[in-house]
Amino acid sequence: MKKPHTALLALALVAGCSPAAPSPSTPVQAGAIELAAATAPRLASTPQDAAHGGDAVNAFGLELYAKLVAADPAANLVVSPASIATALAMARAGAKGETAAEMDAVMHGLGAEANAAWVAALDQSLNGKTATFKDATGQDREVILRSVNAPFAQRGYQLEDAYLGALAERFAAGVRLVDYIGDAEGSRGAINGWVNDQTEERIPELLAQGTVDGSTRLVLVNAIYLKAAWNHAFNEEGTKPAPFTGLDGTTTDVAMMHAAAGFPYAAGTSWQAIDLGYVGGTLSMTVIVPDDLAAFERSFDAAALAEITGTLAYQEVQLGLPAFGTETQVGLGAVLRAMGMPTPFDADAADFSGMTAADRLFIGAVVHQANIDVDEKGTEAAAATAVVIRATGMAAEPVTLTVDRPFIFALRDLDTGAVLFLGRITKPEVGTTR
Repeated sequence: MKKPHTALLALALVAGCSPAAPSPSTPVQAGAIELAAATAPRLASTPQDAAHGGDAVNAFGLELYAKLVAADPAANLVVSPASIATALAMARAGAKGETAAEMDAVMHGLGAEANAAWVAALDQSLNGKTATFKDATGQDREVILRSVNAPFAQRGYQLEDAYLGALAERFAAGVRLVDYIGDAEGSRGAINGWVNDQTEERIPELLAQGTVDGSTRLVLVNAIYLKAAWNHAFNEEGTKPAPFTGLDGTTTDVAMMHAAAGFPYAAGTSWQAIDLGYVGGTLSMTVIVPDDLAAFERSFDAAALAEITGTLAYQEVQLGLPAFGTETQVGLGAVLRAMGMPTPFDADAADFSGMTAADRLFIGAVVHQANIDVDEKGTEAAAATAVVIRATGMAAEPVTLTVDRPFIFALRDLDTGAVLFLGRITKPEVGTTR
């Protein structure tokens, strides 16, 4: 094997992948993971770049949502379009030829060379939200939002300088060095431990046993954690059992929260929607309540979401919303191939030569896990995505909205428009993720 490029030992690595430009240092040892610190500065970007990145995330995310719903039409669902798209964009930075073209089409240009500033701007925007704010009553409330990226590479493996630079410039991501060849299980444990730490222990085991093996050369991981208080908190004493009618027509009692206040609200011929803001004014959850969820979802895409959010206007609302929690664990390889990118998963045809000349690489797996809990105080949610790269061969009047039937939720970053968490609730359950 050739001597590793010096960039592998000089690339950016900050303990949480801070969006600030890191300073150079020599490799250090942190537990089971060898770290290399970085020199490459972040790409210059603009708010318009962040908005373009948000548009691409949403277009991709809503298409993915439709595929996952079709696979299990009755189930609750939560995914993070932002996490999945970011992890795939790290792989796209090393793709060429038809592999790159397919990824660009499915991901609506996110990660493409021409749009490198999109992911850099989106990453910086999301990591600028954490702060303490006053809510509608004047109380101090906290928002925590972080999106962190970490490539885990085989120790001593030769990666191209240009690819390492792209990881640093676009994703503030330095390389963590592990040993898949000599200790695949130890490497899996190190990756899972990092994800567990970044998600405040909400995702303790992203990678199941066997997901990485001796043929693994690189695992590209994004983790998102959010904890945010409502601007208008629900009164816990007002939460009462109330009926919720599921997709099959059966009715069960759920913990229905209640609030009466001015909210951004919109209504169409077959749906109602409300936007619930978090403190600070840069994040919100849009809840869409169709008369018929299945019929609505047949035409629910990024344009439909944008149309709904674009018509929201403040109105006094008597709101009833169930407290809920849900979790999804899913392998995305099959659905991504079906969406139009089979070549990156083809061991014989994939072209990730932008990553390395040492081996022919392909995507062996894309693993995603997300969970969310919503209660009277606010929302806590986490998501993580791992792309496993393997070597071959180896209105004026008050209205009432009671969310008493299946609904869709989209937790949005208002600055970029990017959907951070997207899902559906067909039967509310509480406390399923802790």
